[in-house]
Formats: sequence, C-alpha cells, structure tokens
Amino acid sequence: MKRSRLFTAIAAIAFACALTVVRAADDLTVLSSNGYQAVLEDLAPRFERATKRKLAVTYDLAATLRQQIEGGRSFDLAILTPAAIDELIKAGRVTAASRTPLARVGLGFAIRAGARKPDVTTADAFKRTLTDAQSITYVKEGASGVAFAALLQRIGMADALKPKTKLASTRDEVGEVIVRGDAQLGVLPMSEILPMKGIQLGGAFPADVQTYIVMVAGASAKSADSKGVDELIRFLTAADATPVLTAKGMERVK
Repeated sequence: MKRSRLFTAIAAIAFACALTVVRAADDLTVLSSNGYQAVLEDLAPRFERATKRKLAVTYDLAATLRQQIEGGRSFDLAILTPAAIDELIKAGRVTAASRTPLARVGLGFAIRAGARKPDVTTADAFKRTLTDAQSITYVKEGASGVAFAALLQRIGMADALKPKTKLASTRDEVGEVIVRGDAQLGVLPMSEILPMKGIQLGGAFPADVQTYIVMVAGASAKSADSKGVDELIRFLTAADATPVLTAKGMERVK
C-alpha cells in the first residue's frame, strides 16, 4: 500500500514536471525598448489570455539590447529602433521578412508633479523654455537622448545648454533627478513620462521641432517558435491595440 502511494506520488511529480517543460516551451522571449514598455505591459496580459502563451519580457535601452543580441543573447522577438533592428538584420540575428513597424512616439518635457508647465506652443517658445530653464537632463545613450542632442545641434543651442545639462544613464535616473529638484526639465519619449511617479508631462515638443522615436519589431533568426512570434506581431499591429497606443502617448507609424 505504501509502495503504491509512493509510485502515485512519483508519477504526479513527473507529470507536473512535464507540464512545466511544456509551458516553458510555449514561452516567448521578448526584448523591448523602454519606449514601448507602457504599451506592452498593457497588451502582454491580453495576448497571454487570448493565446495561452506566456511572454517573458525584458525592457532596456534599445542600444543595450542590440549589443546583448549581438553578444549571443537568445530571444524570440525584439522591439527596438529601426537602426538597431536593421543592424541585427545585417548581422543575421533578425529575419528581414519579420521587420514590422509598430508605433512611434514624440519627445516631451518631464517635470515634477505639480510644477508649472513650460511654454511649448511654438518653436520659438520651445527655444525660450530651454534658454530659461535652470537645468535639463536626458539619457545620453537612449534613442531620445541621441535625438534631442541632434535637435540641439540643428537649432544651434547645443553649446549654450551644455553647462546646465545633466546627462543620465537611464530614464529612471532622469525621473529621480526631476523629483529631487536637481533638474527642472527632463527629455524623454512621452510614453516613458506618463507612467512615472512624481513626474508629469510638461508638454510635447512642438511640431516644428518634434522628433519621433519609432518602435520596430523583428523576429529572431533562431527562434524555435516562428508561429508564436508571427501571432504576437499580428496581435501588436491589430486595430484593437491602437487605443492602447493612444492612451500611452504613442501612435501608429504614418
């Protein structure tokens, strides 16, 4: 009797382990740029409920994730900037046929919650806001930081703003600097500003100087679940996902 119970217990454990292996095999590994995080955090549970697949998602700077992929990190789907995806396609890490634009997001000013919003109604007002700001912070290696630095060069303000600029290594650092009051303005994609605690969107850059960060999906050339990856891409590009993009400060690529 005891032996029968032992065998039953062992069989149950083996069955549970087999289920775990099956579930793990159904997981999709996604490496996503921070700019798309707010959207994916909303859509991922919906996808999981609809397909019974689990998503294992890592968020970071697009440049950092690209370097990790080039270093051999495994994944099923990457959601990065166009330049990063294109480099990975050239390197044979991402399949060219899977390259799919998902969304774009404009840059905005992050300010401390409750602070007075800056004037960004026109390009001239935007420039005055930068000139009058006591301090500015942005992520040096982030796509938004690179775009903002290029914008400053284009409008001839890079040298003037350099003495009062505090470069950050992450978006969280930008938020912390703003909350502490060590910087008056932070520059980030609007989709990254909206969810931050203690921070509010001071305003989007005006159209004349706006820069958009585009998010593009690309499937791993070594993914063992191309069907699941295709299903996820279709889910992210479906019309039902568009209201989520809008709510998170993003829009479809035009």
